[in-house]
This record gives sequence, C-alpha cells and structure tokens, in this order.
Amino acid sequence: MSKQILLILTAIIFSSFNGYSNGIIEKDSSKRKTISFKIKLKSADKVKISISPLKYNKHFAYSFTLDDGYRSAYLTAFPLLNGGKISASNKNGWKIDQGGDGTTSKGLFYTDGLGNKIPFKLALAINGASLNNLPNRGHLSWGEVREMYNAGWDILNHSFHHATKHGTNYLTEVTDNTKSIKENLNFTMSHFVVPGGEGDEKYYLEYEKEALQNGHFSVASYYGKGPVYKVNEKVDLDKLISARTFVQSSKDTTSFKTMDKYLKMIDSIVKQKDAVWFNEFTHGTGNTNLWNLSMRFPDFKYYMTKLANKYGANGNDSIWMAPWQEVYEYIWLRDRIKVDFVQKDKEVTVTIQLPEIPKSFRNRDISLNVENSSKFEVETDKDAKIKHNGKTNHDLIILQLR
Repeated sequence: MSKQILLILTAIIFSSFNGYSNGIIEKDSSKRKTISFKIKLKSADKVKISISPLKYNKHFAYSFTLDDGYRSAYLTAFPLLNGGKISASNKNGWKIDQGGDGTTSKGLFYTDGLGNKIPFKLALAINGASLNNLPNRGHLSWGEVREMYNAGWDILNHSFHHATKHGTNYLTEVTDNTKSIKENLNFTMSHFVVPGGEGDEKYYLEYEKEALQNGHFSVASYYGKGPVYKVNEKVDLDKLISARTFVQSSKDTTSFKTMDKYLKMIDSIVKQKDAVWFNEFTHGTGNTNLWNLSMRFPDFKYYMTKLANKYGANGNDSIWMAPWQEVYEYIWLRDRIKVDFVQKDKEVTVTIQLPEIPKSFRNRDISLNVENSSKFEVETDKDAKIKHNGKTNHDLIILQLR
C-alpha cells in the first residue's frame, strides 16, 4: 500500500470518529424538528413575528480573526475585550514585544437587546504544531486557547504546521490540525483559514479543496466572496470561500491616522440600510508590529475602543461583535428554519420547524422580531431557553435551542 493511499485512508477513518463521514457533516438527528411556545399579550392588538437578520436584531455583525496563534492574543487582546489585566511589555524568545500597556481593562461590550452586556469576542486561527508551554514562547499554550474558547472565542483551522512551500501535503495539514485540536481541547473545528506564505502558484486552491472536502463549512482565502455580506436576504453559505482582508499598523507611530482610515471604512459600510456582516483579520496585537503584518497594541486598543464607544453598549448598540463561526452558524440556521404563528385574541402560538443541525455547531440561537404595541409574557418551553423584552420594548424574543 502506498504512503499516499495510507494517508488518505487514515484521514477518512479519523473523520468518521469526529462527526464526519467522507467529508459530509453528520446531522444531530436526536433534535426535535419542531418546537412551539405561547405568547400572552396584554391586549388583542395584531402581532407580527419574523426572524431577525442578525442575532439580537443588530444592524451589523463584525467578525475579527487573529492569525497564527501568537501569544499577544492572550496577553493583550483577550483582557482588553473580555476585561482583565493587560500584560505590560513582554519580550519573547524572538526578542519581540507581545505585551501591552499594563493597564486593567473593564472590557468592551455590546448588549443582547435585553439589557445584558456581552463582551466583544474574536476568533483565533491556529496551528496545532505551534502551541506549547515553553518559557518565553511566541505562541499560545493549550491552556490559553482553552480559556479563550470557553469565553466564547472561536478557534479556526489554520493548518497544522502553517505549511505553504513546495511539497506540502495539504490533506494532512488540514486533518492533522483538526485531530490535534480534538485531542487536546475536545471539540471539532469547522472553518478553515488558508495560511499565507511562499508556495507553488495558487497553492491556496489546494487548501480550499481539502478543507471543504474534509468537514469544513467555509474557507477564508486570498480570493472569494465578501468580505462584506448583505444578510437581509438568504446568504449562500454552501462551501463558502471568503476573501480575507487585513487591518495592520503603518510605520507611523505618532498618530492613529491609519486606524482612523479603517474606522472610516467601517462607517461607510454600516451606513447601508440593510443588515451586513463584515470580516477582517490581523496577526499580532502586541507592542511590536509582528512581521509588519500586525496591529501594535496602542493601535489595536484605539481601534477596538472606538468601535465599542460608537457601536457598542456605550454607543448606539448596533454592533454584534462576534467571531466568524458564531455568525456563520446563526445565518445558516436562520435561513433553514420556518416560523409560523397563530393569534387568538391575546394569545399567540408560535411554531418553529427546525432543520437537522450539524453536531459541530457551537451556537443554536435564534432571535425573533416582534412587531407589537402590547407588553407580553412568554411561556417557557422545554426545548428552548427563551428570553424577551416583553415588559419594556416588547419587540425581541431570543431562543437558545437545547
């Protein structure tokens, strides 16, 4: 048996133990296909119920990913957004400063539309072969990745070795990284980010092919759709390949003019009438502009704080600052459920038909818009945790499917 055939067979066998079968996503057939609940109105005024284009009925979703799993993500970005002590200057074995300003952050937040604050969250595109516990390391440890994942950050497949050069085995780079994360963190990654670097012409096409054939829903690559998606209508997510754009610091360290240009671009995007989803990337977020492909921490702090103050809980609260996988899963589910309702005087029965949801999904939430002049209560349902603002704005219901 040739080595190539053995590798292919190994990948197929491995995939079957991780919720996949020959690259096809297994569905969770144990889920009920229909759930229902009742709304008790204070008046008999007519009600209209529809699915929110984005979670919490936000105007725009902004997904931001940190490539390569550098330790600055944990030392600076995570405490800034989630709240906590930001590392002071921290030079690693590469003599690169991946620390920040040493301050304590209260966190950056938006709300769920019901008065509850939710911290900004990002995604990490990581290479399993780089994670370690070495002193003065440049990359994250398994424990640091686990902590951020448990806080709601998404972990994306970025290949096992970040290999791009001639001779790369793209299949094993994809599947070995999936295996390493499953073994060490006990979850299955479902989205892939093509690693950048020197390689054969159009090598990224090989990564796209292997990722999509081996259980990944989408790929962020050099070229593709987006990175801005209008989401007021159905979005074609099938084997999605999305273009990747970066936010990076310039050589100017005396002002935030470069960051202001990026922020101005976001302003122009979110001024559109319809809801949108926007995706961007960078590498490190420490005091050094790592490989000149990163954001220095002062720029990162300025950029994220400006977003929070304008679009977050301290601003107009129109942003859903959530990582790639979380937004993808909401839109996927949104476009596949069917919501019906029947009103009889002051009682509304809502019935929701569900699709078979892939086992690898982390998020199974749906937001419903309620057009109604009356306050209301919602009866609880065993198949979903239901929250609403029926006593205040009476315009939003959030379902967390069990």
